[in-house]
Amino acid sequence: MPKSRKIQVVYIIYWILLAYIIAAIIFWFTALNKQNDQMAAFKTEKLQPRDKNYAAEIQKIEKEQKLKIAQYLGEGSMFLILILAGAIYVFRTVRKQLKQSQEQANFMMAITHELKTPIAVTKLNLETLQKRKLEDVQQKKLIKNTLHEANRLDNLCNNLLYSSQLEGKVYDFVYETINWSDTIKSTVQDYKQRNADQKIIADVEEDCFVRGDSFLLQVVSSNLIDNAIKYSPVESSVKISLKSGGDKILLLVTDEGKGIPVEEQKKIFRKFYRVGNTATRNAKGTGLGLYLCAKIIAEHKGKISVRQNEKGGSTFEVILAKEKQSA
Repeated sequence: MPKSRKIQVVYIIYWILLAYIIAAIIFWFTALNKQNDQMAAFKTEKLQPRDKNYAAEIQKIEKEQKLKIAQYLGEGSMFLILILAGAIYVFRTVRKQLKQSQEQANFMMAITHELKTPIAVTKLNLETLQKRKLEDVQQKKLIKNTLHEANRLDNLCNNLLYSSQLEGKVYDFVYETINWSDTIKSTVQDYKQRNADQKIIADVEEDCFVRGDSFLLQVVSSNLIDNAIKYSPVESSVKISLKSGGDKILLLVTDEGKGIPVEEQKKIFRKFYRVGNTATRNAKGTGLGLYLCAKIIAEHKGKISVRQNEKGGSTFEVILAKEKQSA
């Protein structure tokens, strides 16, 4: 039986059992209430109408009957509320665990592919260089391609390492005043050299100082630029802008790719999450890059978001507090 089919069967059994429990509670209430009525009727029959305390005894019996009904209603309602609350909690927890399990399975498949591809390409290039005597142009092309795959592998390992450290709260932050302009310009220059065919336009304001971990903020800019290039056609432009405004520093990374549906824009910062359209699924990635960016920016008390461009594509926006420089 397929896994999805088994899960459906488990859900059906779960809801049947829950319905049975609720029906049992209703049955018990009905039975106890009927028994209460019978006891009241039995006590009433035992009374003598001629007794001078007859009216008072009748009132007493009716009062006891009402108290019992209130007791059954109160206890039954509380029991039912607790069962429903527990059932909803268990259902949501199990569904969340199943969803995470599926996402992790997808992640393992993606990570396997992401690891094997650069290793295979690097191995093939090195074997080619070893076995054949190539012209300088061909050699440089193979070496460039090998370095590109090595950089991919390095970025992937970094994302895995720092995601794990941040989640486990074992990363040793080094907060200092840094010139984010220099970090962005250095990252842009690095990606221009790696992606000579891609048009990368940078508009970086000088001396945008922030307080944070220099290395992690470099990881943010690197992941956002890499993401923009990954989902953009080669003939399109990737734009990077860094500006200061008031007491904030604003980083914008804009691509001209397929864009991200509005309903999925808040989900893309979840761990292992990848947009479900075909174009994105066919692209390389593990679903860790944007999650790591969001995690790092949150640690720096900043904000990260994404919006759709008017001409297509997406714009990622990062806002950090501006660090004032003493005169």
